[in-house]
Amino acid sequence: MTDEADASRRWRGTLAVIGSACAFGSISPLTIIATEGGMPLPAIQLWRYTTTSALLLLLLGWQSRRAGSTAVTREGDRPWFHPATLLLAGGGQALVATLALSALRWLPAATSGFLFYTFPAWVTVLAALRGTEPIDRTRLLALGLSLGGVGLMVGAPQAGSLHPVGVAVILSGALTYALYIPVLARLRQRYSPVEVAAAIAIGGALIFALWTVLARAPLVPSAAAVGAAILQGVLSTGAFLGFLVGLSLLGTVRTAITSTAEPFWTMLLGVIMLGQPVGLGTLLGGLGIMGAVLLLQRTPAPVRHSPLRD
Repeated sequence: MTDEADASRRWRGTLAVIGSACAFGSISPLTIIATEGGMPLPAIQLWRYTTTSALLLLLLGWQSRRAGSTAVTREGDRPWFHPATLLLAGGGQALVATLALSALRWLPAATSGFLFYTFPAWVTVLAALRGTEPIDRTRLLALGLSLGGVGLMVGAPQAGSLHPVGVAVILSGALTYALYIPVLARLRQRYSPVEVAAAIAIGGALIFALWTVLARAPLVPSAAAVGAAILQGVLSTGAFLGFLVGLSLLGTVRTAITSTAEPFWTMLLGVIMLGQPVGLGTLLGGLGIMGAVLLLQRTPAPVRHSPLRD
C-alpha cells in the first residue's frame, strides 16, 4: 500500500470513528431526558437496542436484495445471527454498559467518565502484551495526549475521595471494554459491519428485555421518554457502524485513542443543550484530544531493531 493510500485509509477510518464518538456522546443527554420522563435505565436501553436492531435488519434486508444472497460468514461456518455470536457481541456490549452505569452509584459522573476513558491505555497495553499490534512512540504520545485531554475536561479525580467499590466497578468496565474491542475486531474479520452491528444490537436487546421484565420497569412512562430512547437507537445505529468501519481501517489501538473525542462532543452538547459554561479545561482538553487524533495520521516510521516498532 502506498503512503498516499495508507493516509487516505487512516483519514477515512478516523472520520468514521469520530462520527461514531459524536453519536455515542449524544446518548448521555438523551438518557437524562428519558430518565427525567420516568423511564428506568433498563427500559431506556431496551428501546435503544430494539430500535437499532430494527434499523439494522432493514439495512441488511436491503443489502441482501441488492446482492441477491443471504448473509453468511466469509468463512462459511455459521451466520452472524447464530446464538453464540449474538451472546458474544450483545453480551459484551451489555456488560460494558451495565458496569459503567452501576459505577454511578458510588462515583460522580465526571469521575466515572475519566476513569472509564482509561480504556485506550488498557487497549494499548493488551495489544503490546499480545503482540497483536505494534506500539511506537507516536501512538504512546497520542495516548498520553488523549487521556490528558479527557482529564482536563472532566476533572482528574482525587484519590482520597474515591469510593473503592466505585473505582473497582468502573475500571472493570474500562478493562472489559478493552477486552471487548479486539473481540469486535475478530468478528469484523468474518462479518460485514452491518452484520456485526446487528449482532450487537439484537443480542443487547434480548439481554435488556430480560432485565426490564425482571425489574418490572415501565416501558411507556411518557412520550418524551420514549422519544428520547428511540432517538438513542437511531444514533446508536450510526455509532456502531462507524466504530466497526473505523476499527477495520485503523486497528484497535488507533480506534480506541481516536474514540476519546466522545467526551469532548458531550461537553459541547452540554453547552448547546444545557447552557453549561465552557471552562479553560474543556478548551485545553479538546485541543489535546484533537492533537492526538491528528498525530495518529502521521505516516509510520520505518521499522528498526527496537522493542518499540510500527
